[in-house]
Amino acid sequence: MERRLTAILAADVVGYSRLMGLDESGTLSALKAHRSEVADRKIAEHQGRIVKLTGDGMLAEFPSVVNAVTCAAEIQRRMCERNVDTPEERRIEFRIGVHLGDVIFEDNDIFGDGVNVAARIESVAKPGGVAVSGAVRDSVANRLDLAFEDTGEQMLKNIDRPVRIFDLILFADPSSPRTAQGRSSPKALANEGASIAVLPFNNMSGDPEQEYFSDGITEDIITDLSRIAGLMVVARNSSFAYKNKSPDIRVVGRELGVASVLEGSVRRAGDRIRITAQLIDTATGGHRWAERFDRDLTDIFELQDEVTRRIVDALKIKLQPAEETHRSRASNIQAHDLFLRGRELLLGSKKDREVFDQIVATLRRAIELDPGFAQPYAGLSMAHCLDFQNHWTGALDALDVASHFATEAVEKGPNDPYAHYTMAVVETWKRNLARAKAETEKALVLNPNYALAYGTRGLVDVYLGQPIAGVPYIERAIRLDPIFTQQYTHFLGSAYLVAEQYEAAASAFRERIRLAPKTDLSRAFLASSLGHLGKIDEARGVWHELMMINPRYSLADHLGRLPFQNQADLDRISTGLLLAGLPD
Repeated sequence: MERRLTAILAADVVGYSRLMGLDESGTLSALKAHRSEVADRKIAEHQGRIVKLTGDGMLAEFPSVVNAVTCAAEIQRRMCERNVDTPEERRIEFRIGVHLGDVIFEDNDIFGDGVNVAARIESVAKPGGVAVSGAVRDSVANRLDLAFEDTGEQMLKNIDRPVRIFDLILFADPSSPRTAQGRSSPKALANEGASIAVLPFNNMSGDPEQEYFSDGITEDIITDLSRIAGLMVVARNSSFAYKNKSPDIRVVGRELGVASVLEGSVRRAGDRIRITAQLIDTATGGHRWAERFDRDLTDIFELQDEVTRRIVDALKIKLQPAEETHRSRASNIQAHDLFLRGRELLLGSKKDREVFDQIVATLRRAIELDPGFAQPYAGLSMAHCLDFQNHWTGALDALDVASHFATEAVEKGPNDPYAHYTMAVVETWKRNLARAKAETEKALVLNPNYALAYGTRGLVDVYLGQPIAGVPYIERAIRLDPIFTQQYTHFLGSAYLVAEQYEAAASAFRERIRLAPKTDLSRAFLASSLGHLGKIDEARGVWHELMMINPRYSLADHLGRLPFQNQADLDRISTGLLLAGLPD
């Protein structure tokens, strides 16, 4: 028998008897799916342990109260998403209560006053909501970007003292939590005002060939805003998920967890450019600011600066002196235009030898026109990195060429975050992990909203054998890029696999496979995690899927290309396959 302080999560289904009366088999089937696909996964992801299941409820314990609260919030948000298309009378909704208290551990079960209080707090939670004790709220108040509503002290059944209860505010608009159709995030729950997504500006030039230009203007504005430490800016990948769509801005706010959205249009005609922009409050759908700008094309950089200043003023953000330092920019307008074309190709979904050759030719021409412009060098470095990974040209020196251009980019643009990020990617592949780590940190100083740099920073920690240290960086990347999470989800699973947290690893890799169905490495890592968990049949089923996707796949070969510093970490991954009776 052992006694210790722990975080307890208690949950049950609202109106379970009524639901069973309506459709017993359907309710049981739906509840089983919700548990396995949502609750079980989230509990594993946050290092919790399911202690017991009842017909309509569950009890879990967590070594970290932060993890318990985060898990509860994520379960309820995910359940809200899953219930959107379900008739209200047939929805399965949970009540969740979280308490931090002293419990007794015996025979894998937990007992004591802490458990009783958690169960009673759950009973007073709102349907679809999370209620926590004062002890929990006090423990996480300054450690999570979450908002709470104080409901006062309450007398709970069979508890001999009043307990102060707080309701967790799950959505930025708490008056309509059931209407959210997208993902909300902890930042959104904190009622943050200084958060923005820049949607792709519409190309109004009447020429589809000018699409690269309107996209380039959008990305430059995102980059300029991202340099401001007091502003949370959603990454390009997630913002561009709305390209060629006309979404309800209030829905966008909920999906991306932002308080403001910038949208607009670009019209380029000869040597003139017109930008129309409007800043919209995602809570109300109302305009915070709108303006039209007409300029000569030669004034494009000053125009971008002016747009950025107007947005910052509208959001009432005070810039620090360092944030007014301009990034690397071209001195030649045609070179800038060529860089925009090259970057559009780099960011496109099509990646092959033909596109690689186009990128190289375009960016080399930009350099010829403006040898001091850093960003084309960084773009060339990234292109040759992709060639190194994909073997398009078969060049044995692809990584050396990438390193050369990254060095040029950093020398010519020491204040350019893209240059430092590119150098970090190159150094990661060269297995110079200390240098890679330093370069990501430089990039993040220059751009504190750089999702790709956060993801790489976290992955470097995984390769260094410090996986748990990397998790917050990966989670921050997911927050900044909430729609394009598939790559970061793999990084997260890798961190948990190396840290020997196999349930959490398996959950992350399952999610990555859902998001990227053709992935081979995530399947191999999932099979390893399942091998460590003793789930042999599932591991073999995953490996069979992998062989259907890539019959020539070899994990040993793949691991040989990854820059893990510690042989023990590689051995741990291989051992998982061996435990499942699979080839490594």
